[in-house]
Amino acid sequence: MRSLLRSSKGAAIVGGGLLFLLPGLIPALAQPRGNFPPPVRSPEVHADGKVTFRLRAPDADRVELGGSDLPGTGFNRGIAMTKNEDGVWEVTIGPLEPGSYRYRFRVEGVPVMDPRNPRTSESNENAWSLVHVPGAKWMDVQDVPHGAICEVTYWSTVLERFRRLHVYLPPGYETSGQSYPVFYLLHGAFDSDDSWSTVGRAGVIMDNLIAEGRAKPMVVVMPHGHTGPFRFGAGFGSQFEKEFVTDIMPLMEKRYRVRTDRASRALAGLSMGGFQTLNIGIPNLEKFAYLGVFSSGIFGLGGGPGGDRPRPDFEEQNKAVLDNAELKKGLRLFWFATGRDDFLIETSRATVELFRKHGFEVTWKETDGAHTWKNWREYLHEFAPLLFR
Repeated sequence: MRSLLRSSKGAAIVGGGLLFLLPGLIPALAQPRGNFPPPVRSPEVHADGKVTFRLRAPDADRVELGGSDLPGTGFNRGIAMTKNEDGVWEVTIGPLEPGSYRYRFRVEGVPVMDPRNPRTSESNENAWSLVHVPGAKWMDVQDVPHGAICEVTYWSTVLERFRRLHVYLPPGYETSGQSYPVFYLLHGAFDSDDSWSTVGRAGVIMDNLIAEGRAKPMVVVMPHGHTGPFRFGAGFGSQFEKEFVTDIMPLMEKRYRVRTDRASRALAGLSMGGFQTLNIGIPNLEKFAYLGVFSSGIFGLGGGPGGDRPRPDFEEQNKAVLDNAELKKGLRLFWFATGRDDFLIETSRATVELFRKHGFEVTWKETDGAHTWKNWREYLHEFAPLLFR
């Protein structure tokens, strides 16, 4: 055992050597300097599903709670918060349905992440604080074997720069030595490759489905679908679709033990990612046996805000595939789902009719809800168990 002696000069003798400390330093380390206010707790999730958000900002005159899927927020709408005598702004909302929610504070109109909350979620060129309201077992963390979410940096030969994607590896991947089917899962226009594994709960959902025996163990690849700054009417072009086939798929098949036959590949996406799924999956139908389109379709079909103009070019450009009976035989599942209150519902309906006109067997679900993560998590939970059977 090493000995420790303290001298009156402020030096400590440790194992025969000297460790010099300033006089009075040890008592000072044990006591905080200054009169710090007690830490603020935020967010606080209550047993009844209500959530309290707090921010210490004594010099601010106006603070609001902003979000995307939180009731009363979105599209620059915020919920006013109230300042108490200690300079802490507070608001309680809910009860909220179980699920994960992005939020930020607006201090004098400036978006600010919650400094008391280390849980975050990235969207396209933005970051959010994240709160999870438990109560839905299928997307709550359970006492089951857990997989891993990997953040992967790679060089894109198509874009000539480094890029990032996320990969879910199922429980036991590291030690099994076996090969797995692969599921490519794409995000929407206001999201990034981080989104499905944070606000989308993809890893937790897959862990629970696999543990229940409802889904096959699989590798889930979540790439970044934007190749530049997003603007309405842009960002849906061919660069990502080219990169997906040229760089992403070969990289995943080289780096991970994934099967490369058609029956072991699935592709799905939400909103923008659903459109990209069609733009990748139909021209390369020989590569995919499972396609999923969440809250999306061929933008412009059906009119409305789904696009600036109809897209007959999709049908014309893919005519050979659309009318190829042999390719259709290998497509084991073509699955669409959109909420009845979704602004893309007519686009989805028109897209389903287009594929049925060409003899595709399409599974089509109209659900409750709108263009929100609440629906997309549920669609993943329903779609994943149908894969690789």
